[in-house]
Amino acid sequence: MSRVLPGADGARRWRGPALQFAGSLFFTGFLFAWTFLYAIPFVIICAFLPFRRRFVLARGYGASVLWVLKWSCGLDYRIEGAALPEGAHIALWKHSSSWETMAMMVVFPRQVWVLKRELLWIPVVGLAVRQMHAIAIDRKAGGSAVSQVIEQGKERLSEGNWVVIFPEGTRMATGETRRYGVSGTLLASETGRLIVPVAHNAGFYWPRRGLMKKPGTVRVVIGAPVATAGREVREVNEQIQAWVEATVRSLDPDGG
Repeated sequence: MSRVLPGADGARRWRGPALQFAGSLFFTGFLFAWTFLYAIPFVIICAFLPFRRRFVLARGYGASVLWVLKWSCGLDYRIEGAALPEGAHIALWKHSSSWETMAMMVVFPRQVWVLKRELLWIPVVGLAVRQMHAIAIDRKAGGSAVSQVIEQGKERLSEGNWVVIFPEGTRMATGETRRYGVSGTLLASETGRLIVPVAHNAGFYWPRRGLMKKPGTVRVVIGAPVATAGREVREVNEQIQAWVEATVRSLDPDGG
């Protein structure tokens, strides 16, 4: 499975620090402005659309952001690895950047996201997130948050939607991780669905903190689907975390 958007490698050769800073500054302003401007007609239109058609608009938002990122900062992406299985399943994405929050809308089929409930409090944008049937949790709630993911996740899967989860729960700096949460694995175990792990190196180009974006090509590696039948949840989680973190290290563009 491969998709390449050309141009970013060439950008490395001609972009100086001043131009890269200007592009990064422009993109940051664009991202905030476009998110709110897009959200206003989005919430109005979505009030009259079924969910499957709402996702087309969400994907359009993600694609537009990635396009502007490419031309303002020279940051592209490439998809590698396994083909996605038929049907709706659970995707566990590495979370090291804001990049993947846009890219997952474009890379994967119709989906819902597990996210922190504070995002629902953002004016207009929070309403748009609600319209996308997101599973908004209180990250401090522990077991009740896991139960919420499982209960609502079953419903979303039955509707034919993928469930996308960041198992680390928050963005992690490059080279760092924490024990993966079990909610996605439990959901897969109780529904018989597959887990698709996703590793990428976006954190090297668009760090968790800081304004500057580096030119280059984000490599996104889709792992082989993992079945949970007859397996212990912690064992599956450890297998997935080991694969994702090892793959991310292998994608270090500086060879570190």
